[in-house]
Amino acid sequence: MNKNLKIVLLAGVSFANAAHFGPMAFAQDAGDVAEEERTLDAVVVTGFRNSLAESRDLKRDAVNSRESILAEDIGKLPDLNLAEAIQRVPGVSISREGGEGRNITLRGFSPEFTRTTLNGMEVPAGSDGLDSGGITVNSGRSFDFNVFAAELFNRIDVQKSQTASLEEGGIAGTVDLYSAKPFDFDGFAMSASAQAAYNDLNKEADPRLAFMISDTFANDTIGALFSVAYSDRTVRQEGFGSVRWTTPFVNNDSWADTNPVVNGTPAGDCAAVDPLDCLWAPRLPRADFFGNEQTRLGVTGAFQWRPTDQLELSLDLLHSELTNDRESYNSMEWLLTHGNPGNFTGQTPLEFTLDPSGRYIVAGSFDDVTSWFESRLQTSESKFDQVVFSGEYQLSDSIVADGMIGWARNDADRDELRFYVRSVPHTYAYDYSNNEIAAVSYGAYDVNDPNNYVDALTNQNRTNRVEKENFTSKLNLAFEGDQFSTKVGVAYNDRSVTSSQGQGASPTITGIGAYLRPFPYDDFGNGLSGPSLVPFPVVDFAAIQQAGLIAPGYTPSLADGWTVGEETMAAYIELNGEFDLAGMPLRTNAGIRYVKTTVTSEALVGATPVTVERDYDNYLPSLNLALDINDDLVGRFSYGRSMTRPGLSSLNIARPSFGYTTRTVGNLGNPGLNPYESNDIDVGLEWYFGGEGLLSVAVFHKDIVTSLTTEEELRLIDAEFWPAIYADPTYDASFQADPALVPYTHFVPTNSTEGFAVKGFEVTYQQPFTFLPGLLSNFGFTGNYTRVSADDARGLSPNSYNATLYYEVDQYGGRVTMNKRDDYLIGEPGGNGHVQERKFGPTHVDFSSFYNFSDQMTFTFEIINLTDEDERIYGTGDGTMDLTREFSHTGRQFMLGVRYAM
Repeated sequence: MNKNLKIVLLAGVSFANAAHFGPMAFAQDAGDVAEEERTLDAVVVTGFRNSLAESRDLKRDAVNSRESILAEDIGKLPDLNLAEAIQRVPGVSISREGGEGRNITLRGFSPEFTRTTLNGMEVPAGSDGLDSGGITVNSGRSFDFNVFAAELFNRIDVQKSQTASLEEGGIAGTVDLYSAKPFDFDGFAMSASAQAAYNDLNKEADPRLAFMISDTFANDTIGALFSVAYSDRTVRQEGFGSVRWTTPFVNNDSWADTNPVVNGTPAGDCAAVDPLDCLWAPRLPRADFFGNEQTRLGVTGAFQWRPTDQLELSLDLLHSELTNDRESYNSMEWLLTHGNPGNFTGQTPLEFTLDPSGRYIVAGSFDDVTSWFESRLQTSESKFDQVVFSGEYQLSDSIVADGMIGWARNDADRDELRFYVRSVPHTYAYDYSNNEIAAVSYGAYDVNDPNNYVDALTNQNRTNRVEKENFTSKLNLAFEGDQFSTKVGVAYNDRSVTSSQGQGASPTITGIGAYLRPFPYDDFGNGLSGPSLVPFPVVDFAAIQQAGLIAPGYTPSLADGWTVGEETMAAYIELNGEFDLAGMPLRTNAGIRYVKTTVTSEALVGATPVTVERDYDNYLPSLNLALDINDDLVGRFSYGRSMTRPGLSSLNIARPSFGYTTRTVGNLGNPGLNPYESNDIDVGLEWYFGGEGLLSVAVFHKDIVTSLTTEEELRLIDAEFWPAIYADPTYDASFQADPALVPYTHFVPTNSTEGFAVKGFEVTYQQPFTFLPGLLSNFGFTGNYTRVSADDARGLSPNSYNATLYYEVDQYGGRVTMNKRDDYLIGEPGGNGHVQERKFGPTHVDFSSFYNFSDQMTFTFEIINLTDEDERIYGTGDGTMDLTREFSHTGRQFMLGVRYAM
C-alpha cells in the first residue's frame, strides 16, 4: 500500500471504486466523462502535492459541483474527527464543542440542511453536548460527526449541486462517507498507527490507535477487510461565564433600594422608573470548569465477491461507540433576580461602575449575595451500527444494474445529576474592566470553608434517550448509448426517531458541607489571559452515592415521549451526454426526481395514544453543464430544485396544550408541514495553469421558496386528538368547546411562501512554488475563501477562509493549516432581553509533519489548535452591545505518532 498521503480536494467527481491509491483509477458515476490521462512534465510528484495535482485534473473532468477528500487514512490529517477534515472544503464551516468539531455548516445553512450518507445510505448519528451547545441529546436531523473515528474512512464526498440520482433532503448539500473495501487495494494490505496525544492544559497523554488489514483470495475474486480505531481523549474546558447579562427591567424586578455608589451616569434607556433598573449586569457570574473523559471506538468489516467480470457484490459492516463521562463545576453567584435579600435570592448593591455609555455595570460590589455553586455529573453513550449489502451487475455491454439494501441504527442516551449548592449570604464583587474574565473578590468571606454552605438542591436527576433507525433500498439501471447515457432508478426509505426520558428523585440535601470536597485541580485557570480563577468547593458525588442520599432509578416521563417516522418512495430518470458547441465540448447531465413522503407522528396525550399521519409529493428537476472553453478554461452551470424536510421538533406532537376556556392550542407540532423547497443556481469558471496551478470561482444562489414559520390559525383541532381531549378530566362539555364543532386558535408551525435567499461565492487557489529556486521550489500553497449572505443568518459566518502552506520532499514534509470564520448568529431573539446571541468566529491553526524512516515506516508530529484559540459566546443586549456569556479555552494538543504500512 502506498505510504504517501492521498488527500484530494476536488469538485465534481464521484468514484465507484478506487483500485489503487496512486496513481488511481476510478469508475466514474453517471454524468462524468472518461478521465483523461495527464502527467506532469519532467517531474514525478508524490504525497500532498500529488493529491492536489489529481484534484486539479479530476475537477476539470467533472460535470456537477462536488468536493471530495480521499485518503488511505484520513487520520493522517491534523484533525481530530471527520468534521475537522471536512472544514477544509470551500463553503464549509464547523461548530466545536470541548475543542472538537461536531457539526458542519455548508454554504451558510445550519446543520439540519445538510444530508449525510454512509456507504450509500442516509444514516443518523447523534450524541449529547453541553448546555451552551443547546443540545441535551441530539434528536434532530443534524449529523454529529464526532461520533465516528476518522481513521475508519477513506473517502468523503461533499455534493454541492443536485442531480436526479442524488437522494433528496439536503438543500445545503450532501456529505457522503465511505469506509474502505478490500478491492480498493492490490492484494494484501496492512497498516497500523499509534499516537500519543498530549494536551498542555490537562497535562494528560491519551492514546490514539488504528489498525487495518485487507486481502484478496481466489485469484482476486474474494476480498475481506477489517479495521479498528480506538482513542481516549481527556478534555478540560476552563473559563469564566455570566449565564447571560440582563436588566432588572427585563426581569420585571428592581435593585434593592440601598442607594449604592454609582460611578458613571446611567443612560436610563428603558421605561423603568429608576434608571439603575435599565443597567445590564451578569445574571450568574461564575468560574467554569467542564471536564470530559471521552472514549471513541470504531470497527468496520467489508467483504467483496467478484465471481465473474460482470458481477460484484459487497457487504459493509460498521460499528461505532462514543462515550462521555463529564464532571462540570461552576461557581455561580446569585444576581439572577434583584431585590431585597432573603431565601437565597436578592442582594444588597454597594457600588456600581458603569461603562462609558452608561448602559451596563462593568464592575459591581454587593453584600448579602448567595452562592449557587453548580456540580454536574453526566454520563452518555452513543452507539451506531450499520449493515449494507450492495451489488453491481453488467447485464450487457450497454446496460448495468446496481442496487443496495441497508440498515442503520443509532442509540444515544445521557444520565445527568445536577446539584446547586447554596451558601450563607456574603460579600461579592466582580470587575470586567480589563478582560473577558471578571476579577472577583469575596472580601473576608472564605469561599472554601464547607461550613459556609447550607444545602444542595437537586436541580436535575434525569435520563434522556434517543433512538434513530433507518432502512434503505435502491435499484438503478444505466443504459449506455453512442452519444447519450440514461440512468433510471427507484429508492425506498423508512426512517424513525424515538425520544424518551425519565425523572429520578430530587431531594434537597441539608448539611451539604459534609459532602463537599476541594476543587480537584490545583492549576485551575492556568493558561487563560486575565485575572486568576478562584477555586471553590464541589460536590463529592461518590460520597453522596455511598450515603444513599439519592434513590436509584428513574420514573418514565411518558408524556414527554414521542416518535416521528418518515416513509419515502422515490423514482428518477437522468440523461448524460456530450455535445460540440462551436468547437467546444459541452458535457451535460439532466434529470428529474419524484418523491412521496409519508409522515407519522406518535405520542401519548394524557393517557390516550395519538397517531397523526400526513403525506406530500415533490418533483425535483436538475441540470448540470460543463463547457471546456479551451485547454485551460472550464465553465460550469447548474440548476436544481432541492428540499429539506422540516425539523423533528416541528413534527412531534408530545405535550400539547389545550385551553378549553380560551379555545387555544399551543406547544403542538404539525406533522402536516411541507418541506423547505429551494431553486438552486451555481455558476463557475476555472482556470488551469502552469501544469499544477488552479484558480476557480463559483457563484451560488439558493432561493428558498417554501419555508417554515409560527403563526396563529383559527381552525378545528385535528380529529386524531379528539379522543384524548374527551378523556381529559379537565375538559367539560359545559365549556361549549367541543373540538369537533368549535374552532380553536392554534399557535403552531406552518409553511410560508415568503421564503428567503442564500447567496455567495467561493474562490479556490492552489499552486506549487516550482518557479522558485532551490529549496523554495518544494513549497506550495492551497486555499479558499467563501462569502455568504442570507436573510436568515442563523449559524452563518459571512466570511470563511482556509489556507495551507506546505513543504514536501520524498522523505519528509510538513504543512501549516489555518481555518477562520466570522462571528455567527446562534439565537434571535436572544434570551433574557438580548436582541441576538452570537458566537465568536475563531481562527484555528494546525500543524502536521512526517518523516519517512523507510518505505513502510513513517513518524509523524502534529499540533492541533496551535494558538490555543479562545471560545466565546456573547449577547448583543439592545443590539449594539458585546456582553460575554461564556469565555473558555481547551489547550493545545501535541500528537506524536508512528505509522507502519505494507
